[in-house]
Amino acid sequence: MNEQIPNDEISLKELIEKGKEWYSYLLSQWKIIVLAGIIGAGLGLAYSFSKKPVYTATLSFALEDEKGGGGLGGALGLASSFGIDIGGGGGSIFTGSNLTELFKSRSMVEQTLMSPVVVDGKTISLAEMYIQNQGWRDQWNDKPKFKAIQFLPDIKRKYFTRAHDSILGVVYQDLSKTGLAVAQKDKKIAIINIDVNSTDELFAKYFTEALAKQVSDFYVTTKSKKARMNMDILERQTDSIRGELNGAITGVAVANDNTFALNPAMNVRRAPSARRQVDVQANTAILTELVKQTELAKVTLRKETPLIQVIDRPILPLKKEKFGKAKGILMGGFLFSFLTILGVVFRRVFRAINLG
Repeated sequence: MNEQIPNDEISLKELIEKGKEWYSYLLSQWKIIVLAGIIGAGLGLAYSFSKKPVYTATLSFALEDEKGGGGLGGALGLASSFGIDIGGGGGSIFTGSNLTELFKSRSMVEQTLMSPVVVDGKTISLAEMYIQNQGWRDQWNDKPKFKAIQFLPDIKRKYFTRAHDSILGVVYQDLSKTGLAVAQKDKKIAIINIDVNSTDELFAKYFTEALAKQVSDFYVTTKSKKARMNMDILERQTDSIRGELNGAITGVAVANDNTFALNPAMNVRRAPSARRQVDVQANTAILTELVKQTELAKVTLRKETPLIQVIDRPILPLKKEKFGKAKGILMGGFLFSFLTILGVVFRRVFRAINLG
């Protein structure tokens, strides 16, 4: 006797029947779905009114290409061949992605936030401007720990308290997540863009420009540090040798005055003058060499700065992105309708399981 094996596969006809059944069920619930869509559209419209527009400030800059050097490179090479160190080359610690990360570092962002700006005729820091825009001062009225805290322009880091660090940490996190973006659009193009997003147009502009200046100054100082130190040493040595040479020249004149019309047979009395003349010749040779090295060091320092060239600065009015009313109505209506459909479906499935 052949035993019949049950078939668990669903045929196309059964699938179509199931679809019609679910369609009829959802159609019977149209009032709930439409009501949810209307509520969602209303909430989306209200959100579009309450959502502040976001302004984007963009600044682009290019890095100086140091791969070449031309005649300067030849001069530096010639100087090196004679054992002269003029401090050339600031290294490449801040090139490419390292430089973009420098812009986003907490140290650079915090120093930028302490930069002074003029708002409504008052000079305040960018940190204070950000706090006022966020409405934090009103929230701190019942918090004595934060109420008395002030972020004065250019305040030194050593005067910060734990509360200062906590607030600046929150500001840095907010800017890092959504407010600050630094990127190189194309690896073949050495132009980097800084984008700052904010609900306050002036803050976006001021912060972008202040950050570019802060990083540029730090970058130039770091890259040219060796050359600047070498030039300072050479200038001090040159001044010292020049003083010695002037003293030796005066000494020769004094010795000559003392031996004027002296008997030629008395050569011992002429020894001080001869020694002074040797000092003059030696100091002259040393001074000549130091002057050459100092001038080369100055050329090297000029080569190192500036290393960042700003191309475009943010210009008012900035690019504005606003959450539109139509977008809010469509997104709110669709989202609430979709969630309502899912809720209706799950409710029916849950009932079917319990009855089964």
